[in-house]
Amino acid sequence: MLETEQPTVEARRADSLILVRIEGKDALIHCEFQTADSTDTPMSHRMAGYIGRAIERYGLPIFSFVIYLRPGAGRRDKGYYIQELPGHEVLVKYKVIRLSEIDGQAIIEGGHPGLLPFAPLMKPPSGVSADAWLRQCLHATEALPLDASTKVDMMAGMAILGGISYELSTVRRIISQEGFMDAIMRESSFAQYLTQQGIDRGIEQGIEQGIEQGIEQGLERGSRESTIEAIFDVLEVRFDADAPGQFAARIAAIADLQRLKQLLREAVQVDNLDAFQHALDAEA
Repeated sequence: MLETEQPTVEARRADSLILVRIEGKDALIHCEFQTADSTDTPMSHRMAGYIGRAIERYGLPIFSFVIYLRPGAGRRDKGYYIQELPGHEVLVKYKVIRLSEIDGQAIIEGGHPGLLPFAPLMKPPSGVSADAWLRQCLHATEALPLDASTKVDMMAGMAILGGISYELSTVRRIISQEGFMDAIMRESSFAQYLTQQGIDRGIEQGIEQGIEQGIEQGLERGSRESTIEAIFDVLEVRFDADAPGQFAARIAAIADLQRLKQLLREAVQVDNLDAFQHALDAEA
C-alpha cells in the first residue's frame, strides 16, 4: 500500500510558461531549454509532469516545446510520453526543436530579431565555417534597425549561448576581432549583471582583473549562502538548468567559505561538468 497523499515538497519550475491569446482564446505556451539530454529522468517523463501540473493548475490548452541547444542533443527524444495499458492509455505529446537542425540563414533573412542570439547554434549555410557563421550572426545583429543598447544585449546573449557550441576562447576572440567586445562589456545589461555576480569570466577574458574584483567583492558582500547560490547560477548559465541539482547536496554541505570560493572559480573556468565534478572530488 502506498501513501495516498501526494506532497509537493520539491519545487518544480518550468523554464518558460506564458499566457497568450490564440484566436481569441486563452492558452499556455510552455518551453523547456536543454543544453544536453536529460539523464536522471527521461525528458518525456519530465514533460508529462510539467504539462500535467500546468493543466491541473490553469485548466487551459497548452502548447509545449523542448528546445535543445547543443548539437547532437535530443536525438532520442521522440516528443511524447506514452502508456499503452488497455483501458488506461496515457499519451502526452510535445514538440521537439533541435537548434542545430534549423536553417540559420533563414532565421537571419526572415526578420526574426528575437531569435538572432540563438542563430550561432543553428545550421550555417553550406560551405560556411563555424567561425565565419558566428561573425555573420554578429554583423546581422549589428545591422538591425534597433537601438544600440538592445543590439549589444543581443550580442551579449549570443556570446553566452555561443559558448554551448564554441570554445569560449573562440567566442572571445571573434567578438574582439569584430570590434564588439568593448560595447558588450560597457553597455550590455547582461555583462553588468554577471559582473555584479562575480561570474562574467564566461564572456570576456580581457578584463581578468575586473572579473577577479567582481568575484572578491561578491564574496565579501555575501556570505556562505550567497557563494553557494553564485556557484549554482554559474553552473546553470554555462551548462544546463539541471546542472546545479547534480551537486546541490554536496556543495550545500560545505562550511568552509575559502573552499566555496575555489569551487566558484572552478565553475567559471572548467569546460564541462565532468571537470567540475573532478574539482569537487579533489576538494573533498
